[in-house]
Amino acid sequence: MPFSHLDYLECSAGCTERYYADKVNGLCRCEAPLFARYRLNAVEASVTREMIAVRPPSLWRYHELLPVRDPGRVVSLGEGMTPLLPLPGFGKKAGVPRLLVKDEGLIPTGTFKARGAAVGISRAVELGVRGIAMSTNGNAGAAWSAYAARAGIRSLIAMPEDAPDITRRECVVTGAELYLVRGQIGDAGGIITAAVAESAGTLADVSTLKEPYRLEGKKTMGYEIAEQLGWRCPDVIVYPTGGGVGLIGVYKALLELSALGWISGPLPRLAAVQATGCAPVVDAFARRRQDTVAWADARTVAFGITVPKPLGDFLILDALYQTEGTAVAVTDEMLLQDLSACAELDGIFVCPEGAAAISAVRVLRESGWLSESDEVVVLNTGAGLKYAGTVQASVPVLDPGDRIPPGGDRDGC
Repeated sequence: MPFSHLDYLECSAGCTERYYADKVNGLCRCEAPLFARYRLNAVEASVTREMIAVRPPSLWRYHELLPVRDPGRVVSLGEGMTPLLPLPGFGKKAGVPRLLVKDEGLIPTGTFKARGAAVGISRAVELGVRGIAMSTNGNAGAAWSAYAARAGIRSLIAMPEDAPDITRRECVVTGAELYLVRGQIGDAGGIITAAVAESAGTLADVSTLKEPYRLEGKKTMGYEIAEQLGWRCPDVIVYPTGGGVGLIGVYKALLELSALGWISGPLPRLAAVQATGCAPVVDAFARRRQDTVAWADARTVAFGITVPKPLGDFLILDALYQTEGTAVAVTDEMLLQDLSACAELDGIFVCPEGAAAISAVRVLRESGWLSESDEVVVLNTGAGLKYAGTVQASVPVLDPGDRIPPGGDRDGC
């Protein structure tokens, strides 16, 4: 049996262009991202949910619906099958008792970016790519450089100089050629585009949605959510949205599962979450637009979602419209407050982007868009420990022989 049932690549904007999958491809001729399409009839005839259930707990358990044809080309660090955990404390506080978190902080490199890197690097190596280049807000660069190192290929990374210091260090320690750019991710993207053009074919641009396979890795979050819930869907999936590849991927996964008959009924309503300091998708959704307008002076403590104009904006918005979803923005103050609340109430230290999604649950419940009976899955896209500097910790210091106040009253220290 084929390891993959990959068929062809297709323009995501509906311009009818199809591309041969077994060569290196970037964007469509119309500059839209490409989608990988599979022989779903062949998958349906040869694979069952029961077969998948006994496979190793990694994203490669869904290999027939992933693009790598040769299992010997898989580049892996053990990614996938992150836990889906209840948040009873915060859920009660927010009025959404059936609140769950998909915790991507436990994946290699500490963020969901490892999914896209694993599949993207594996397919790149299979197609003969010798080096990758990308612009990033930090975590994607850290993940892709780690997987490039694992595969033994070159990585060239450009990120804004304001990117989290830990992501710089991750790139350096894995041997990436890292450059910091005075500007935002779009400015870094321009530098990478020029570098790729001048590389005489030795570098492939793997920036957000500029190649088709990062999306395929990200979509496995959707597969896992359905499988972990017994092959059914929650009522709502809440996703922190910058470039939006994760949200687009989850929607693509749900459509594929529905076509296979592995899930039934209505798809979850999708909610895109942004920060008030950078909310182009929220603005476009409110205006019922099909694309976004570049956000001026974008900045938020949730640095990973600081994307002034996503390349796949029309795909994000279509997913929201098609699922009767929504888009909401939260303040930095709110997300930092709820980051701490989630840790105190449920013991899960989420990243700022994940905290934005958790804050959005509270906002959407207060507005009435969410009901008390809704089963809601939020995506925590990274480990909070990578962003420990965002949490202010005022801790008393004792001298030898001092006594801790009764009841742990710090005011008495």
